[in-house]
Amino acid sequence: MYAIIEQGGKQYRVVKGDKFRVEKLQAEDGSVVELGKVILLGKDDETVIGTPYVEGAKVTAKILESGKDDKVIVFKYRRKKNYRKFRGHRQQYTLIEIVSVEA
Repeated sequence: MYAIIEQGGKQYRVVKGDKFRVEKLQAEDGSVVELGKVILLGKDDETVIGTPYVEGAKVTAKILESGKDDKVIVFKYRRKKNYRKFRGHRQQYTLIEIVSVEA
């Protein structure tokens, strides 16, 4: 069984045992969270599409770690105008592992 969930403004296709990064979640490392915005549930022979979400479906995930991604450098420059702007950004993330997908 697989599911398509919405988390942090993005959509992810998940199955039990998947590990991936999502936007920062407000929970402790090692805790179990419930991701309730399930857009689609799929099995081998049937698919359930939500309007906008599937009623009663939930995905349970365990938080493995939280951290910051690599730095992204934003540099703006206009030639001959003495204009330079230098910014850096490090996006916060949470690494999760899918424990179960339930209908």
